[in-house]
Amino acid sequence: MATANGRSWTIKDLSPEAREAHSTFPAKVANVRKQLLSQMLGETLIEVEAKNRNITALAVVKAEAKKVKDPTPAEIKTVYDINQAQLGGKTLEQVRSQIIEVMRQEPEEKALAKFVDTLAVKYKVVYGKDVNAPGLKPADLLYSMTGGQLTVKEFDDANRLTLYSFEAEFYDGLKAETEAAVYDALVIDEAKALKMDAGDLIAREVTGKMKDFTDAEREGYEAAFRTKLFTKYSAKVLVTEPAAPVQTVSVDDDPARGPANAPVTIVMFSDFQCSACSKTHPVLKEAMVPFADKIRFVVRDYPLETMHENAFRAALAANAANAQGKFFEYTEILYKNQDALDDASLKKYAADLGLNAAQFALDLNSEKTAAEVRKDMAEGKTYGINGTPAIFVNGQFVRRLSPLGFKNAIENALKK
Repeated sequence: MATANGRSWTIKDLSPEAREAHSTFPAKVANVRKQLLSQMLGETLIEVEAKNRNITALAVVKAEAKKVKDPTPAEIKTVYDINQAQLGGKTLEQVRSQIIEVMRQEPEEKALAKFVDTLAVKYKVVYGKDVNAPGLKPADLLYSMTGGQLTVKEFDDANRLTLYSFEAEFYDGLKAETEAAVYDALVIDEAKALKMDAGDLIAREVTGKMKDFTDAEREGYEAAFRTKLFTKYSAKVLVTEPAAPVQTVSVDDDPARGPANAPVTIVMFSDFQCSACSKTHPVLKEAMVPFADKIRFVVRDYPLETMHENAFRAALAANAANAQGKFFEYTEILYKNQDALDDASLKKYAADLGLNAAQFALDLNSEKTAAEVRKDMAEGKTYGINGTPAIFVNGQFVRRLSPLGFKNAIENALKK
């Protein structure tokens, strides 16, 4: 796991929690693969049912959810009474709708699972190979059904980013545990070399330097001291995260900013009703500023239709604004008004930007615009996207959606 100062660390030298996580990791991966397969089958069945009913997949899901009864007033009052301390003094009427929403979540999920089971019978699902069987081949069938099937290759392609992220997060934790074990040992070694108590050494290098006494301040001083010790004792942490998938990600003819021949191309697949997208967008914008002349930034559509009722229409509206040269200005408005993305609001935002109202309405409802959004969604699936935001820097998937994560991704792309 690591070496330093003539010593080496193995998994046995880490905490019991880290050792358990390491030993159970293969089983957890297998479980995730099973869950992903079940999710893919469920989504496919709902999409087929929606097509046969000539409605959207979201409409199918909502129709099933409506069959679930609301909790009784007495049940709502009980939940309110139990959680009053956490509700900040709000009255029952003020939080009634939120309580109902939370209480309906589990029964709705169970009802949808039962509904999917009925669809599996209706569309004659036949299971093939176990998704975790050894020696699987790309062409092996995982399931077949009326009008379709899923091969191992299709499953792996669709879930490559999810499985990579799951594995990488495990290695993040393992690396942090290893660094902590090495750091603790080197603190003791350094204290002995200086003939002082380890606690006094920490006080001198960390706690004694603190002024604000915040967690962030302490972490900063600890990181600096750790770097100093790792350098002095030639510490090497041998835990490395798995390589991020690198793909040829098309920019299509989608809205873009920056030089066409820039050495770095950033492609963001976004859902304009996704709260994570609205939070990530300004972080990414800020991270790109120092590299402005070296980046081509492209935005592609990936509305999560079964989760966000207005996401697809918002994507259509953004494309309609793009037709009049105001895509980026319009999407800034969408990100800031995610609770108001109905058609009337979408048209108001266009008017506020001075767009031609008649042309905007035509483009908003154009089959050509819808086909463009569907094309982005279809291509996104081939890259393994099943959530948003999904961001690629020169085709490499970015997992850490933070200022430092984006900075590192851009700088690494510039080095190649």
